[in-house]
Amino acid sequence: MHGNILIIDDEIKLLKLLGMILSQENFNVKEASTARSALTMLEQHEFDIVLSDVRLPDAFGVDLVKSIKNKYPHLEIILMTAFGNITDAVQAMKNGAYDYLVKGDDNDKIIPLVYKAMEKAQDNALRKAQKSTAQKGFEAIIGNSPLIQQAKKLAEKVAVTDATVLLTGETGTGKEIFANAIHLGSDRKKNSFVAINCSAFSKEILESELFGHKAGAFTGAIKDKKGLIEEAHGGTLFLDEIGEMPIELQAKLLRVLETREFIKMGETKISRSDFRLIAATNRDLEEEIKQGHFREDLYFRLNIFELRLPALRERKEDLKALAKNFVDVFAQKLHLADVRVSPEYYKTLEKNDWKGNIRELRNTVERSLILMNGHILDAESLPQYSEKTSSDTDSLSMKTLEKEHIQKVIQYTKGNKAEAARLLEIGIATLYRKLEEYQLR
Repeated sequence: MHGNILIIDDEIKLLKLLGMILSQENFNVKEASTARSALTMLEQHEFDIVLSDVRLPDAFGVDLVKSIKNKYPHLEIILMTAFGNITDAVQAMKNGAYDYLVKGDDNDKIIPLVYKAMEKAQDNALRKAQKSTAQKGFEAIIGNSPLIQQAKKLAEKVAVTDATVLLTGETGTGKEIFANAIHLGSDRKKNSFVAINCSAFSKEILESELFGHKAGAFTGAIKDKKGLIEEAHGGTLFLDEIGEMPIELQAKLLRVLETREFIKMGETKISRSDFRLIAATNRDLEEEIKQGHFREDLYFRLNIFELRLPALRERKEDLKALAKNFVDVFAQKLHLADVRVSPEYYKTLEKNDWKGNIRELRNTVERSLILMNGHILDAESLPQYSEKTSSDTDSLSMKTLEKEHIQKVIQYTKGNKAEAARLLEIGIATLYRKLEEYQLR
């Protein structure tokens, strides 16, 4: 078992002896002779266990337990004393100490106790990671930049209403996280949050997924199927990439939004569903209307409350916090312990313009954890991002960015369009349309 231990004792000989014993057990050990230097080390390094003398030159160990546990609740603390004072022992345990040792006890007692404390500390760290990765609602939205905070405030305000919300912005900016947060911030949170990506299905399958069907409605419909509109009754329906919805289905969706009534495929009976709609798109719907790809009346029905999510390059001050979160998520997923992140890692991340936004950052962090050497996450596990920026003003347009991103993914998949569509999270038909639009064939 590996782990990180901080020993605090002003008796230098004992400090060095304990350090040597624990190092031989393959623990990573650091030493401090005062409470002050120990607190500095706690800020600079990650520890699992603190092994501290009760009598320190600048602090009382029993009180130190409380302050350390308040700031680092996942740590386990073992106190050592030369006096064996029972009152101190009781108070130390009340303050959160794992256990209490009398100096002079043989190593056969110390080592097993440290192993038990280490198991407890690592369980604490796992629960902490699980809690951070399982954040829901508005807590799952990471970042303190003005743009993301403004978007979050607007989302919190609209959440308590039943208004239809249209989330706009580039691919990978976190639209589904915002949609889920709005649902959990509403009175509908006890009911279902149902999501579907409109670009991932053909017209017939998307219609079946949304409206449901009766057995025999089409080839392969061997039994009745409940649609997502029905599943969302009392809750929220999230239609991602609604700009990709076939225009024939747009008319049917508009009717549902206006009447709350729908008819399953192959059915004649009218069904009803009370749901809140949140839609999202990375396309300019007004431009889509001009080109005849999107219904104007549906756009006005959707655009009751538009919320634009900023691109990652517009909120680079949030990049480090987002990257740290993904490091924790994937370290846990990949069963990696004691991952250390070098400052150069974050500096290298800042060189990229993140055309794929948060999704691209997430994938980059996962890949770098797989490629890292030892337990140190550094710049060597990252691509070499160019610091050059184009002077061409058109290079900042949405279409140019989208074209470049598709090109990059196609190159990455070596021309495998099915795999490219999966990575881009769009339907294969949508990918072929974009390839033709941007003359990439």
